[in-house]
Amino acid sequence: MAPSYLSLAFLLLGESFASQLPLFESASTSQIHLAAKKELVSSKSLQDSIHADSLFERAKTLYSIAELGEGEYNHPTRVIGSKGHLGTIDYIYSTIAELGDYYVLSNQSFPAVVGNVYESRLVLGSEVPVSAIAMSLTPPTTGKEPVLGPLALVSNVGCSASDYPDLSGKIALISRGECPFGTKSALAGRAGAVAAVVYNNEKGALGGTLGTPSPDHVATFSISDSDAAPHIKKLKNGELVEASAYIDAIVESIETTNIIAQTKEGDPDNCVMLGGHSDSVAEGPGINDDGSGSLTLLEVATQLTNYHVNNCVRFAWWAGEEEGLLGSDYYVSVLSPEENLKIRLFMDYDMLASPNFAYQVYNATNAVNPVGSEELRDLYTEFYTSHGLNFTYIPFDGRSDYDAFIRHGIPGGGIATGAEGVKTEAEQQMFGGIAGDWFDPCYHQLCDNLANLNLTAWELNTKLVAHSVAMYAQSFDGFPKRTSFEAAAVPDALPGKYHGHQLQL
Repeated sequence: MAPSYLSLAFLLLGESFASQLPLFESASTSQIHLAAKKELVSSKSLQDSIHADSLFERAKTLYSIAELGEGEYNHPTRVIGSKGHLGTIDYIYSTIAELGDYYVLSNQSFPAVVGNVYESRLVLGSEVPVSAIAMSLTPPTTGKEPVLGPLALVSNVGCSASDYPDLSGKIALISRGECPFGTKSALAGRAGAVAAVVYNNEKGALGGTLGTPSPDHVATFSISDSDAAPHIKKLKNGELVEASAYIDAIVESIETTNIIAQTKEGDPDNCVMLGGHSDSVAEGPGINDDGSGSLTLLEVATQLTNYHVNNCVRFAWWAGEEEGLLGSDYYVSVLSPEENLKIRLFMDYDMLASPNFAYQVYNATNAVNPVGSEELRDLYTEFYTSHGLNFTYIPFDGRSDYDAFIRHGIPGGGIATGAEGVKTEAEQQMFGGIAGDWFDPCYHQLCDNLANLNLTAWELNTKLVAHSVAMYAQSFDGFPKRTSFEAAAVPDALPGKYHGHQLQL
């Protein structure tokens, strides 16, 4: 059960989470002398140090840490605020600390909001919509008891107060679209609704988050377009549809922490940065999502200590990614312009070992992202091509921790192996696996455990991570120089449909 992984975490976080170590230190003369005895890192040598069995041993340790969450959640989890996540932070921190003085190690504490839905139920008329899902960060129904009332169809897409009549004692039925789910819930609450239901304006089921909590939010569900359609028809015909809603949930503020490790050696004004997230969802242990990415970083960071670097390398393990990219958002938000410009690029590594994998590369182009993003994209694709492997481009749409970086002018990109997307027949021909199944059939579920890892994909992708680190740790020759920390094109390119894995609007 690895109980020792809690002790250092509590020391790191403390009661106020205030302990902050310096982000940078100048290398001492002895450190520089020691580094001079090491060979300059090369892609081949760093790749050769990566082995699947070492990665899997780390995964076994991480799963035992996830089991620390069983007392509160009745199953293994590493969700922020849990003992499983505290143990994860301890494991990462202590592993890097044991490597000696190669890195400057710091923990960055920040406030976070976490929610948990224990039980929920929605009835519309005489039907229980099979697609009904309580939205993330929803408050409970009043008194955590069922509420009853007539269903009321909100005008337009519910983004303006004028769309909401007096809804006292009613349950609002609102179309998805144009504005965040949290805005819709708050407007319904201000109009007196006792609960809200957001239905999809596209085909299929709908899940999402209310985002930053508001005192105006009401208990909020989402349902599919098909589950909503018969009730919308009745309401438009003037028929009465009685409804009931019940949610037992909590939304609370906590503090959590990012872990940052930067090489003491290397040009501190030209840093290559890479990150993965240390937390899982509450529903499971998260061994692929993102145990695979965070352990890849840990293994590469360990092997890198055998080499000399010309440019500094900065590793980050973000907390709160599953709650809406909280850790990476916070990190970038507190960077001064001068520190921002020292980060030449950011590489995101999230879900590298999906069982039904595809080799996926974020389609980050310079046209709509900070210049340098496309050069990073091409480094990935050239690696796969050089190994005779297929790859696909996937949207660079704000679903992972690169989002804050590119919004603040830092070139970014990354690779993945797929989440809840369905593998096509063409992708089956390219990568094997099963067409029609999710890339990760255990995405955000209890079964994201040790059996949920494709070790072939994980080892290959970890070698690619090692390649990306080695290339930029050697030199930024030919890579676009940074001259600004503004990225005016990015907000238009990313309208904010996603912020992390959850839909916002």
